[in-house]
Amino acid sequence: MHHRYALFALAALACGFASAAPPTPAMLTNSCAGCHGIGGASAGPSMPNLAGHSKEAIVEAMKKFKSGERPSTLMGRLAKGYTDAEFAAMGDYYSKQKPHTPKQSLDSAKVARGAAIEGASCAGCHPDSGRRSFGEVPALAGQWLPYLQMQMQMFVAGTRKMPEPMAQQVKALSATDIDSLMHFYASVK
Repeated sequence: MHHRYALFALAALACGFASAAPPTPAMLTNSCAGCHGIGGASAGPSMPNLAGHSKEAIVEAMKKFKSGERPSTLMGRLAKGYTDAEFAAMGDYYSKQKPHTPKQSLDSAKVARGAAIEGASCAGCHPDSGRRSFGEVPALAGQWLPYLQMQMQMFVAGTRKMPEPMAQQVKALSATDIDSLMHFYASVK
């Protein structure tokens, strides 16, 4: 009888040690998959693809969600449950995933107009047609059009703060120019 209690105590202790292991980056991102898709390939048009973003862009976005600096409906609440080290692990994980471009209907005339505007207005900070993510700069290429439009509306309305270089460029653009740019970035594979 005494051995049973000892065996039970050892099993309980072993389970305690097993659950004390820190979660892997893939485990941390499992809770993100419902909206951002498996491996960061977004499940829907209002959610960004995270695959291929720089670690820094993911970390900074999460910190801004957590602090409330970046407006959100859900992300601010979710971000409060993670540490900076977990943000770094998630950012590292997503930065190593292959970028995903969803299939979506785009206006080809707007795509062409946006391509002409992009080189002169945006390419300095969003190189390679928005494919590259580095530092805090997210990848824009191949994002869902509704997501890009929603984020730009927040920037223009002032509910999301634009970086100063972006604000200078956007100030010179018409609403049609901005919409065309969003179509262009959504089209880039």
